[in-house]
Amino acid sequence: MQLKIMPKKKRLPAGRVALILFLCQMISALEVPLDLVQPPTITQQSPKDYIIDPRENIVIQCEAKGKPPPSFSWTRNGTHFDIDKDPLVTMKPGSGTLTINIMSEGKAETYEGVYQCTARNERGAAISNNIVVRPSRSPLWTKEKLEPITLRNGQSLVLPCRPPLGLPPPIIFWMDNSFQRLPQSERVSQGLNGDLYFSNVLPEDTREDYICYARFNHTQTIQQKQPISVKVISVDELNDTIAANLSDTEFYSAKPNRERPPTFLTPEGNTSNKEELRGNVLSLECIAEGLPTPVIYWIKEDGTLPTNRTFYRNFKKTLQIIQVSEADSGNYQCIAKNALGAIHHTISVTVKAAPYWILAPQNLVLSPGEDGSLICRANGNPKPRISWLLNGVPIEIAPDDPSRKIDGDTIIFSNVQERSSAVYQCNASNEYGYLLANAFVNVLAEPPRILTSANTLYQVIANRPALLDCAFFGSPLPTIEWFKGAKGSALRDDIYVLHENGTLEIPVAQKDSTGTYTCVARNKLGMAKNEVHLEIKDPTRIIKQPEYAVVQRGSTVSFECKVKHDHTLTLTITWLKDNGELPSDGRFTVDKDHLEVADVRDSDGGAYTCVANTTLDMVSASAVLSVVDVPNPPFDLELTDQLDKSVQLSWTPGDDNNSPITKFIIEYEDAMHEAGLWHHQTEVSGTQTTAQLKLSPYVNYSFRVMAVNSLGRSLPSEPSEQYLTKAAEPDTNPTAVEGLGSEPDNLVITWKPLNGFESNGPGLQYKVSWRQKDGDDEWASVVVANVSKYIVSGTPTFVPYLIKVQALNDVGFAPEPAVVMGHSGEDLPMVAPGNVRVNVVNSTLAEVHWDPVPLKSIRGHLQGYRIYYWKAQEGSLKRNRRHIEKKILTFQGSKTHGMLPGLEPFSHYALNVRVVNGKGEGPASPDRVFNTPEGVPSAPSSLKIVNPTLDSLTLEWDPPSRPNGILTEYTLKYQPINSTHELGPLVDLKIPANKTRWTLKNLNFSTRYKFYFYAQTAAGSGSQITEEAVTTVDEAMASRQVDIATQGWFIGLMCAVALLILILLIVCFIRRNKGGKYPVKEKEDAHADPEIQPMKEDDGTFGEYSDAEDHKPLKKGSRTPSDRTVKKEDSDDSLVDYGEGVNGQFNEDGSFIGQYSGKKEKEPAEGNESSEAPSPVNAMNSFV
Repeated sequence: MQLKIMPKKKRLPAGRVALILFLCQMISALEVPLDLVQPPTITQQSPKDYIIDPRENIVIQCEAKGKPPPSFSWTRNGTHFDIDKDPLVTMKPGSGTLTINIMSEGKAETYEGVYQCTARNERGAAISNNIVVRPSRSPLWTKEKLEPITLRNGQSLVLPCRPPLGLPPPIIFWMDNSFQRLPQSERVSQGLNGDLYFSNVLPEDTREDYICYARFNHTQTIQQKQPISVKVISVDELNDTIAANLSDTEFYSAKPNRERPPTFLTPEGNTSNKEELRGNVLSLECIAEGLPTPVIYWIKEDGTLPTNRTFYRNFKKTLQIIQVSEADSGNYQCIAKNALGAIHHTISVTVKAAPYWILAPQNLVLSPGEDGSLICRANGNPKPRISWLLNGVPIEIAPDDPSRKIDGDTIIFSNVQERSSAVYQCNASNEYGYLLANAFVNVLAEPPRILTSANTLYQVIANRPALLDCAFFGSPLPTIEWFKGAKGSALRDDIYVLHENGTLEIPVAQKDSTGTYTCVARNKLGMAKNEVHLEIKDPTRIIKQPEYAVVQRGSTVSFECKVKHDHTLTLTITWLKDNGELPSDGRFTVDKDHLEVADVRDSDGGAYTCVANTTLDMVSASAVLSVVDVPNPPFDLELTDQLDKSVQLSWTPGDDNNSPITKFIIEYEDAMHEAGLWHHQTEVSGTQTTAQLKLSPYVNYSFRVMAVNSLGRSLPSEPSEQYLTKAAEPDTNPTAVEGLGSEPDNLVITWKPLNGFESNGPGLQYKVSWRQKDGDDEWASVVVANVSKYIVSGTPTFVPYLIKVQALNDVGFAPEPAVVMGHSGEDLPMVAPGNVRVNVVNSTLAEVHWDPVPLKSIRGHLQGYRIYYWKAQEGSLKRNRRHIEKKILTFQGSKTHGMLPGLEPFSHYALNVRVVNGKGEGPASPDRVFNTPEGVPSAPSSLKIVNPTLDSLTLEWDPPSRPNGILTEYTLKYQPINSTHELGPLVDLKIPANKTRWTLKNLNFSTRYKFYFYAQTAAGSGSQITEEAVTTVDEAMASRQVDIATQGWFIGLMCAVALLILILLIVCFIRRNKGGKYPVKEKEDAHADPEIQPMKEDDGTFGEYSDAEDHKPLKKGSRTPSDRTVKKEDSDDSLVDYGEGVNGQFNEDGSFIGQYSGKKEKEPAEGNESSEAPSPVNAMNSFV
């Protein structure tokens, strides 16, 4: 099925507009192949207005194509230009381009004129535009004498430039003798005509080198006007000059130049007219004088200025509208305004238009007998006139052609024949210019041909349009069909679009669009086809976009841009800043998909864009970097509304550095009392720039302000001016008033003095007053200097006093002060506590009771009671007291009992009690003695197994280091351990307390035993110690084994047994590593005496054999820590529960004995065997 041409009235999506424009360009660019007969076509020519450099050769271009190749001829000023007669003129071979060699001889002015080129062959003639050739000119300024200009300060001034007329017009600028551009401003500026305008002059405008320069770009020359001298004199200088030139009887003086409203220097009058051509830049100018300098504003009457095409130049004195059109016609008003008034000027703008194309004629290829038309439509203001030419000759005088009919701007052809081939010219002209277009009619009979290269590969991104070209030619015009695949049917127009130039459009290409497509062109003379290939690629996507970042100045920021793309395409990632290149700065580092900016500066803020490019597509993503920092300091601090106790402070905020200011902190300095020390005054909102501050009397204030934002506070501002407030009486009295005696007969009154800021005036003193609380005495008073202490002597011991301290200065007294109570000095207590009683609670704890001391005898503030206690030998209490270490417990307040923890069992103690006040301790109570009952002993100090034999082991030990009573006996428990680490039956044996050695007999030979050993008192059993040992091997049995081992059969059996045991050992080793416990643990749990099993320190549960140390099932000489069996009631007493204060523990360093632990001997028992796993020999012996 043949594809239809896309309907012209079909509404197109906005995204396809650019695509359609591209296709239209392709359609208009369709050309006749150069190997076919065709009329000439002009391909290149010089501009209509051709300004040449007179110092170089003149080159006038004219290039054309055609078949057969065209010949060229020229006219000059409307007549034939015979180039063969001018030796300076040559024509480029195969071209119509002229070269006029004026560098060797001749002048450019000789060849000034209007040139036109004609390209001709047997099928017609094409002509160029009229090319106006003019040499550029840069004439010198005419000689003139310029008088110096003298004027008063404030007057207006115009310095004329009037440059010579050049071709093209020169560029004007003003400089001084040093070639430095003169500064311009709203007051001084250059007009469009080149003159220099002063709205008002100032003395600094005085100079002798105002020079106007004209630069002629075409010839690269600069011409200079004579310098102009300007002198601006002030009113005082003018009066001095007048007075020097007048007699004494004359009176005259210049008045100061008064301010004046604006008047226009240019343009003149209230209205003016301006005409501009369509497409040009419209420039409107208004320059005004006045004092003060006027400001210019622009408006358009009955309309608005176009937003995107309007620009202001020269300090808004020039209004420019680019690409002006007829819609920009109208009245424009400029307004000049200063403080004294305003004036306006109306400029009426008319936009004319040289001819411009609406539809230019296009080349027409027809086959014999076909119909066609040439259309030439143009517009302009005024409307242009359309005229036709045939092969460069007005069509009115050209030979008649019955197939041609002219209808205004259209030529209609019908039933054309080969002789109808020609080149037609359309000329559209009005008073502002002309347009000339060549269009040929070529009558051919040609079968189709496809111009697109065969097997062209097209690569397109998925979901985008795919355009497959099929440029073709044929006469008559061929029809186009497209096929997909080798045997596919014609593509249908519901999915595909066929354009007039043969291009196949796939609006949304998908992966299944990949394949080979065939284009077929047919007309009545034949058929042609071509294959092209289409590949669909995955789109490039940014899967991780850079993110908005806010960073502090000086830090480092990183942007990430992760891109996914088709792996068959090459990816390039480029980073841009504000749509431009990254700064060439080593602080910017691009690494794969990251951009890092180090040491961020304010100038680094902006938009950063990641651009990912392949040969087929491009995607981008942007993120904004905001550089923030603490604010800049405020400035311009000013004090206003200065009153005795308030002032208003105002300031100007510094830059917030992209983080809004949240508050301002105001600080003050008192230069009179605390110079250099700044204090917090107040805080105000970040939107305020003033603050009403409360002041204190007699302070020399300076203020400073700091701004705060989310990143922190700014540096302080510069200090404000100083402001000294008047003196006044003090507002407050001293604080922290106390009365405490340092001796039994005095009263020391202390207070916190006022600082200089609080003194409110000079001569700060204090009035100190006191009297006994319970007496009828009058207040005693004394005035002291600016101190913080006064001592009252001769007071009774520890008597309450009423005290008050009042501030005063040279102006007066502070308000009446508050009364506080104090006491005169303390003395040591006179009486010891009586009726001291001791109640022994258990072997480590005792409770003490006593009667309180009468308050009067304490002679001070009761702080508590102190118990001294120590361990003493019976009968030697007094003799050795000097060398005994005493322990102290203090009980705060009026407590009359306390607990003594941490005592040693089975010991003799003594104690006494004393009362404590602020001065010290009173006398001690009589000593009281008491004894602590027996407790359980500690573990034996050591346990060793010596002299192992075949069936016996000897145990030696040392008694417990702390028996805590009288030992009654020892308990020994032991049990065998077989080769699989299982525990045998437990044997219990009692040993007298006076023994330190014991031999066990009738034991099994070559057997390991485990021993548990502990001592006992009447209070119970102590902590145990454990040990292990092995009896020796029977020598006779060993010899028999050796004899048997010499037999071959036994050797084989033993090897098998050894291998089996080795395998079992490996399995056991692996199980131990996984399980972390010995298999013997279950046996111990089953057979061991619970009373002697090792206990965990924290919860008292039975322990386990563990391989945590070295993975050995039994450790030689291992013992349970001796403190594991200490009873809780003997070790949980704490000083916290009973007393506090000075030396409230047993030992001098503040610690006390909490629990007991036995020593562990390091040396192994004699004859003990290794605790590692039994060797294969031992295992074999056990097996036999």
